Amino acid sequence: MKRFSSNHSLPTLVAVALLGLFLSQCKSETKKTAPEKTQAIQNDTNIQVPDGFSVQMVAQELGNLRHMTVSNNGDIYVNRSKLKDGKAIIALKDISQEGKVGETQTFGDLPGTGILFHKGFLYASSNSGIFRYKLDGDGEVIDTDKPEKIVDGLADHGRDNAKSFVMDDDSNIYVTIGSWNDSGREEGSGKAIVPSTILDSAGGIWTFEANKLNQTFSDGNRYATGIKNAVATAWNFNTNSLFAAVHGRGGFHDLFPQYYTAKNSAELPAETLYEIHENDDAGWPQVYYDHFKKAKILAPEFGGDGQKTGREDAIDPVMAFPAHLAPNDLLFYTGNMFPEKYKNGAFVAFHGQSPELKKGYFVAFVPFKNGKPSGDWEIFADNFAGIDLANPTGPVQHRPCGLAQGPDGELYVCDDLGGSIFKITH
Repeated sequence: MKRFSSNHSLPTLVAVALLGLFLSQCKSETKKTAPEKTQAIQNDTNIQVPDGFSVQMVAQELGNLRHMTVSNNGDIYVNRSKLKDGKAIIALKDISQEGKVGETQTFGDLPGTGILFHKGFLYASSNSGIFRYKLDGDGEVIDTDKPEKIVDGLADHGRDNAKSFVMDDDSNIYVTIGSWNDSGREEGSGKAIVPSTILDSAGGIWTFEANKLNQTFSDGNRYATGIKNAVATAWNFNTNSLFAAVHGRGGFHDLFPQYYTAKNSAELPAETLYEIHENDDAGWPQVYYDHFKKAKILAPEFGGDGQKTGREDAIDPVMAFPAHLAPNDLLFYTGNMFPEKYKNGAFVAFHGQSPELKKGYFVAFVPFKNGKPSGDWEIFADNFAGIDLANPTGPVQHRPCGLAQGPDGELYVCDDLGGSIFKITH
């Protein structure tokens, strides 16, 4: 290697040193990979939020984004329902105040929905189980190629198979196993399956131990039943209880036109929010909740006529929303950035649209006081669709799916249509 002799001038030595520093920085910067089309990302001003709030688009075109979680240092981890470039989980790191992503990382080959940081691990779900990655002292995944299996063999029949989950302080995992049968009918008829054998392995929420490896379905405990499909779940640490926003059934007028019109079928039943305790039964498939009558109505497959009530032993929802809005995530806000009215209230990401409202694809807010809803729900962030759903003129742009709270109290929303992540601040 050529050496510089002592007779080189000081300016020359300084110039060489600066050149070396510049080349070193360039080399270091090439180790980081920016998300696709980072330069094209701009604030999406079409999304409507209350006065005082603002929306930034953090990323886009990341694939079928489902649920997400944020680390203590602000890194965002998202699970995907379909592999993109052969990977399921994407991590967005070094996010600046301007919403720019400094580095992305992808890993895992099992697509799914749920993802959550908990006590030194990153937990994630596939469509049939839950696994985890151990974190180092900096909160980074130690080995992305070798996750530990927590549980596998959960029912996966292709429809409503998202295994969303939450955890409590005692490291219990509460995992949704949705029903692949929408109404509990025998195939090709309007006759109910009696007894409802579906409930033996689906249509409810099961618990497993977070720190026990290689569990199977038989190792779990059925925590609650009669819940058709609760993609949106959250553990409320103020009430120390589980909450779930549930997808309602459909298909009334097809086989029961004597009781239901097409309009009835489009506007029933309600999407429901429950506080759930062990051994609770929400009544599916025998009953559904009618938000117009404010009652549990006996399903036609079980002898109902659209008027008869039933299953008084089944729990009532704490809040009801219009039909077909498809709640896909639930978050209790505990940050200090938003105004006081939002403290401990619930945000709900709606993935569908309501024929009754002629609106959809929005994030709603439910105010809470003393652990219970303290008022009616309201639309918080609207127009993710990007079009007037009452008079559509083009395709829907975004469908909210996942919610997460950042370390400074910001609210993140991701969508599984445009593959975008939005940050809402106040």
